[in-house]
Amino acid sequence: MSTEGPTPKNPPELSGVDLARVALRAAKEQARARGDAAQQKKQARRGGLRSGARADGRDPMALGAAINRLITERGWETPAAVGSVMGRWPQIVGADLARHCVPQRYDEDERVLTVSCDSTAWATQLRLLAPQLVARLNEDLGHGTVRLIKVHGPGGPARRFGPLRAPGSTGPGDTYG
Repeated sequence: MSTEGPTPKNPPELSGVDLARVALRAAKEQARARGDAAQQKKQARRGGLRSGARADGRDPMALGAAINRLITERGWETPAAVGSVMGRWPQIVGADLARHCVPQRYDEDERVLTVSCDSTAWATQLRLLAPQLVARLNEDLGHGTVRLIKVHGPGGPARRFGPLRAPGSTGPGDTYG
């Protein structure tokens, strides 16, 4: 049985022009790598890409860095973090709870997160889970970001009709307070 060509374990011996081509290719790759590294080092020393001879506020900046700078300058760290929580609500509380309870707003001064639920049963469930949820939110956002979760159940219909309605009243609620 004769085998033609190289076996997988023994590559062909290179000689002459082929050996020179392989060596040249390796030398070019090494030079390119050194040149790229030197260019990056030079840009890092200069402070990255610039619009002129000296660094100033007009220099190009990555979008993420520009957004982070804007958030820091305006003092929006906490609202931005809470906004990200509202976007990740299903991952934080679970898909089942997220289908029935939705965050409505965050009061930065009071550090209160208001959540609306579609039934009284889910509102009760969320009230029972509120301490664990506050701890988890503070773990994500930083200690003391959320002090309290205010839970609202579904609003009842306005009671405007009936034989015993007095003019100017708001319904049975105005009797009991």
